[in-house]
Amino acid sequence: MEEIKKEEIDKSKEAVKEGAKGLWESIKSFMNELLDFRDDTDQEATIEAIKNDIPFKGATAWILIFAVFIASIGLNVSSTAVVIGAMLISPLMGPILGIGMSLAINDIDTLKSSFVNLLVMVFLSVATAYLYFLLSPLTELTPELEARTQPNILDVLVAIFGGLALIVARTKKGTIASVIFGVAIATALMPPLCTAGYGLAVGNINFFLGAMYLFIINTTFIALSTFLVLKVLGFTMIRYVNSKKRKRIAQLATFFGLVAMVPAVWTFLNVLEQSRFNRDVNDYIKNEIDVNDKLWFQKEKINKEEKQFVLFFNGKVPEATVSDLENELKEYEKLKDYKLIVNANESRSADDISKSLTRAFSDLDEKNSIISGLHKEIKDLKSQISNLNSTIEKTDKSNIPFSVIARDAKIRFNDLKEIRFSKVLATKDFIKVDTIPEAKVVWNSKLKESYIKKKQAELHKWLQNEMKLDTLYLKK
Repeated sequence: MEEIKKEEIDKSKEAVKEGAKGLWESIKSFMNELLDFRDDTDQEATIEAIKNDIPFKGATAWILIFAVFIASIGLNVSSTAVVIGAMLISPLMGPILGIGMSLAINDIDTLKSSFVNLLVMVFLSVATAYLYFLLSPLTELTPELEARTQPNILDVLVAIFGGLALIVARTKKGTIASVIFGVAIATALMPPLCTAGYGLAVGNINFFLGAMYLFIINTTFIALSTFLVLKVLGFTMIRYVNSKKRKRIAQLATFFGLVAMVPAVWTFLNVLEQSRFNRDVNDYIKNEIDVNDKLWFQKEKINKEEKQFVLFFNGKVPEATVSDLENELKEYEKLKDYKLIVNANESRSADDISKSLTRAFSDLDEKNSIISGLHKEIKDLKSQISNLNSTIEKTDKSNIPFSVIARDAKIRFNDLKEIRFSKVLATKDFIKVDTIPEAKVVWNSKLKESYIKKKQAELHKWLQNEMKLDTLYLKK
């Protein structure tokens, strides 16, 4: 009985193993079918298409010139859309793919032609951009221009994956222009050349070298990607009748391939190292300096030759803070070997405070002067109003000093809101016309009617007495 159970268990385990093996084989087959593009490659059409794009003459030259002008205008006004438009029509890709392909298939003639055409294209592009920026009235450094002067690790990665996507697209049967155009946008060969022309036009050699460095990075990795993909696809190498020539060509192709790979690897590592260094510098300033509200940080200066990290501050920096900054610097991998130098400009801080106080006092004096002027104007207006009231009262035949009476009425009857006085023409027999003095008052609306009636009678009596009138109509 036990032997039967053991046999069943062994069969079950074997079935599980077979099932797992079958699943793995299915996944492996699916992934191969999904990612393997060797069967979808057309060697002859690919080589012919790349060779056709290498020559640089006639219409191609004019297309390049126009593309450079468009890209330069886009960089000049910092318009990404215009720059993309220029990259779409740029013919720079042809010779670069030609270099990678010729190294992969030992085609020395195509290699020479690609190099010559690429150099001519680069020269014409930089010269055209130089003339544009030399004649353009707009010479300010825009973000689009500045972005092409300092390559970083992302530029290298874009060039690598862009080159891979482009050559895979080129080797596929049929036309997939959208992928090629997308790669043209991503690798951005045209803007660095225009930026190099800008650097020459404004006399900034660092901009020129930085932009050309970015162009070389893109060119190298696109060519290298082409070389590697064609090797993986097993493109047939050119065989020469002369065995010595074939051997010499193969050696030359191998040499050029190694020459292309060595600086490419060096460039990648160098840019990667620079990106890590910049990251540590930014993190150090953000995490150790910006968080301290007592520090008035201005800028940093790095001397890589002497390994000095100089920080500039306004105001006094305590020794304890300097010690903390030195200790914290050692926590950053790319900065731990650097010597920290703190430059605290106390005199500048005192000068700034003094200037600020001077400006504040000056503003205060100006405000006091304005206030004094307003006080004088108010005083003059009061005097004018008083004079006008006196003039009105003098011209009044009744000779009633209304302004004085109105002021006294407000003092005696605090609930008064408004008082008016006028003389009304009236007649009873429609023959004789009399002039009747009339006063109208407004009381506080919150008062009770009985209280208002009482105060109205008191005010009427008081007004008649003060104005020396026999008859006075008082209305509310």
